[in-house]
Amino acid sequence: MSINHGGGRSLAGDDAHLRVLGYEEKFDRKIGQWSNFALGFLYLSPLVGVLSMFTQALTTAGPPAIGWLLIAAFGQLLVAMVFGEIVSQFPIAGGLYQWARRLWNGPYAWIMSWIYIAGIVVGCTTTAMFSADFVLALFHSDSNISSTPLQKFIIATCVVLICIGLNSTGSKTLATIAKVGLAAEVAGIVVVGLYLLIFARKNEFSVLFNTFGTGSGGDYTSAFFTAAIIGLVLYYGFEACGEVAEETPNPSRAIPRSMMLTVVLGGGAAIFAFVGYILAAPNLQAIVDGEVANPITAILTDTFGVAGTKIFLLIALTSFLACVMGQQAAGSRLIFSFARDDMFPGSNIFKKISNRKVPLNALGFVAGLCILLFLLLFLLPDALFRVAAFQMLAGYFAFQMVVFAALRARAKGWRPGGSWTLGKWGWPVGIGALVYGVFSMIVLARPNGDQELPFYDRWIALIGFVVVSVVGLLYMWIAKPYRKSTAPEGDAIDIANLLREHRAKHDMESFAEGVPLAESRLSPEVTRRSAETERRDTVSSAD
Repeated sequence: MSINHGGGRSLAGDDAHLRVLGYEEKFDRKIGQWSNFALGFLYLSPLVGVLSMFTQALTTAGPPAIGWLLIAAFGQLLVAMVFGEIVSQFPIAGGLYQWARRLWNGPYAWIMSWIYIAGIVVGCTTTAMFSADFVLALFHSDSNISSTPLQKFIIATCVVLICIGLNSTGSKTLATIAKVGLAAEVAGIVVVGLYLLIFARKNEFSVLFNTFGTGSGGDYTSAFFTAAIIGLVLYYGFEACGEVAEETPNPSRAIPRSMMLTVVLGGGAAIFAFVGYILAAPNLQAIVDGEVANPITAILTDTFGVAGTKIFLLIALTSFLACVMGQQAAGSRLIFSFARDDMFPGSNIFKKISNRKVPLNALGFVAGLCILLFLLLFLLPDALFRVAAFQMLAGYFAFQMVVFAALRARAKGWRPGGSWTLGKWGWPVGIGALVYGVFSMIVLARPNGDQELPFYDRWIALIGFVVVSVVGLLYMWIAKPYRKSTAPEGDAIDIANLLREHRAKHDMESFAEGVPLAESRLSPEVTRRSAETERRDTVSSAD
């Protein structure tokens, strides 16, 4: 059923659901089920994660560090399931911000989103920076090479600018690049990993349990927890599937599937590749001891030769580009959604959509912040992995704010009203996700174990998180941006009941036509000011 709505435009299934939530369709729904999965898979990017974190994991805790891939896979799958039933009810651009707002209220969603945006920007920054070694290896005769701080800065800046150029052309380009990147991920992870395991294995499986002397002074427990970043970073990104909900057909069913597939398949591929590289390493002890500048390219060159390694690097860089594009897209959609509700500084600028239906100003803002962070990392080149830990701490904190809001809403009587729900498993899955998330945040906030580093450097993840949070809270307290919003909040129970009722009556489209748009409502702040002005005018007239 379709209803003609405003200027000859029909209001049908997905658009009707969106209208019930208070919004009007502004994007093109050109990101299908597989493209949506590909976007989440690329944001998670097992290939990029393994290439970026392989050296750090082995030099910190040796091959047993792979255990974090299993721990994080289980925990993040629980989080993905919680998110799945939320996005099924609220398939709105902006993902986490919208979910927190509708589950709780505006102020809660505001501070959560402020912290999460910082995490996305840092994630985009670190991904682009991690690509530098592989770009340099592609064009250098010696693939076993490490980039200088200046080279990292230049290469990362070029990567971000290329990605914003591609993203600015529209959702169709993003969907196409996502598919190309997915193919690159499969080739780089599955094909190469399979070859390494079958034809190039030089070590026994028992080495996976060998610490190779890691852990200073015999304190391996501390070393193992420090290596947690390999797993915690890898499973970050599946929520990007929900950021483009308004560009995905049938999002209530498609996006929960995409999120869970991203965690399961992405994690499985990463474990597969990680094991392959370890078992194919010609001198594993030298890699663990930090004597090999670029272990991945060294292993590949030993296995495939120079020409084969160059081909792999081209595939890997395709994944890096697609991953940065996905991060930019997710960040810009969140800022757009934030600004659309007049909740973000400069909302009038960032809620604008280009002729190609892309939030171009928000994209440019994300890219600009990344370049500023490149400058910081140019000055502190050894802090890259510790800055990545801040990214994860901010991201996990935002995740758990949403999980906690969902548990609170459920305690108040919320029964998710989307097409996909957890049913009786909602409580145990939600509690498990919260416990895992809090544990992960404690691990990420721990100081670096290197006592020779300055205090601020050892605690950089926690310090960065506190600074971002305090600045956000101060701005929220002084400017009170949540008062300007016209958007609905705290209505999860009511919306769930409405969706169930009108799905049963088969009149969702006709009901949706009468729902007012959030953007057409006056905010409480505007209403108050209008009333004060009217009173002053009345007094003046009386005088």
